[in-house]
Parts: sequence; structure tokens; C-alpha cells
Amino acid sequence: MSGGGEKGLTTTKTPADFLKSIRGRPVVVKLNSGVDYRGILACLDGYMNIAMEQTEEYVNGQLKNKYGDAFIRGNNVLYISTSKRTLADGA
Repeated sequence: MSGGGEKGLTTTKTPADFLKSIRGRPVVVKLNSGVDYRGILACLDGYMNIAMEQTEEYVNGQLKNKYGDAFIRGNNVLYISTSKRTLADGA
């Protein structure tokens, strides 16, 4: 049941498009363990392996560690979200 209202909807955005668009931007990566990593998304691959810069580790909402660069193995990732705050704002 696709109605006639579909014309002009050729700009379908896939998850891959989203991930490409957030490279170089602040992100929050939540792991299956519940730990959050916040930093700048440097790159990622098809297995969701993630390289980040200016990374901060948060456990239960509290800052636990700061890393220059960090690599996160993709099978540990629960989700990736864009950060609403920049690191300069004290995210």
C-alpha cells in the first residue's frame, strides 16, 4: 500500500550515510558494558571498529579517564550518537 505521495522522496538516508556524515564530529559511543566514550570520530570500518581522538571515558556518568586517541572494537559497540555538546563546552 504505497500511496501516490512518494514523489520527491529520493533522498533516502542509510545508516552508512549517517556514519559518513559524522566523521570529524563529536560523538558518544556506548559500549555493551554501559561505559561511554566521548570524543571526535576519526574513522570507522564495516565491522564498526572505531578510532576516536580527544577521547574521554565515562563510567556511570562520571569522567574516569582521558585518552589522546582510542580504538574501540566494533563487537563491543551498542550505539554511536552525535554529541549535542562540544568537548570545549565540557561535555
